[in-house]
Amino acid sequence: MTTLENFAAGMPKAELHLHIEGTLEPEMMIAIGQRNGVELPWPNARAARKAYDFRDLQSFLDIYYRATSVLLLEQDFYELTIAYLRKAASQNVRHTEIFFDPQTHLARGVSFETILRGIELALEEAHRTLKVSTKLIMCILRHLSEEEGLDVFRQALSWRRWINGIGLDSSEHGNPPSKFRNLFERARAEGFFTVAHAGEEGNASCIREALAILGVSRIDHGVHCMEDEKLVAMLAEKQIPLTVCPLSNVRLKVFASMQDHNLKQMLRRGLCVTVNSDDPAYFGGYVNENYSQAALALALEGNDLVRLARNSFNASWISTVQKALYLQELDRYCKDNPF
Repeated sequence: MTTLENFAAGMPKAELHLHIEGTLEPEMMIAIGQRNGVELPWPNARAARKAYDFRDLQSFLDIYYRATSVLLLEQDFYELTIAYLRKAASQNVRHTEIFFDPQTHLARGVSFETILRGIELALEEAHRTLKVSTKLIMCILRHLSEEEGLDVFRQALSWRRWINGIGLDSSEHGNPPSKFRNLFERARAEGFFTVAHAGEEGNASCIREALAILGVSRIDHGVHCMEDEKLVAMLAEKQIPLTVCPLSNVRLKVFASMQDHNLKQMLRRGLCVTVNSDDPAYFGGYVNENYSQAALALALEGNDLVRLARNSFNASWISTVQKALYLQELDRYCKDNPF
């Protein structure tokens, strides 16, 4: 690795855009599928990886939902989650805010309790043994109806001690943020943090809608904000976080190559952007790979990487005190590792 790659890898950082189902590596998928007697279209992990050649978001989601069919038991969700948390800790992630998609599993007859108990068992273990702090975000699938989303939201209220935020994911086309106005109003009234995927497939107007109608505090992806100068100015002024996922954007053809990504432009415009891995089992890397490949392709400087790491803590939902401690650790790291 280059000196800059080593610097990025060693930095303490937070990850704020990570789908736990998207960390299901092919080897684990095949093993759990065999254990649970789930038939898959791929005979082995190598064949599965070869299938990860996506045309767009929907072609990815088709494979993503098929792969998650192996997740049936509490043990499956525990193994999935603890594997990610160990990987995150090895990449110097100090805090992570994890998405999960209960509707994907409830539709297959998996109970909310099974999902949550498996995930929470791993989160508790990570707090004790890996020193990684976490928050959990329940995502609503936007290709389904708002009423279906409200139904799963009502179920989630019984588990709210474990769920910190409500998000919105899945395909943007034909599913604008306004479709979920009532659900997000209810979520905010119940005291949940709220976020939404917007401006990945969709244009800048989707970001405006998510902010104005859903009242979210953070935009997931948001790369199409650069189409709207007034929106960029507002995002910069209010420092509304954008959880950008460079490798995901390239693999899903949002950008033709990493060199074409607008991350550096977003930084130069003063936006509160963070770097994240989205669905790393499918997109070729976890958070450090996203940092390093973006840094090399876009000629980012050390100060850019530090700013991205600082943004990741500032954009998180941790307490002011914990945030200050993580930022102090980052400052010490920079002092001890000048770039």
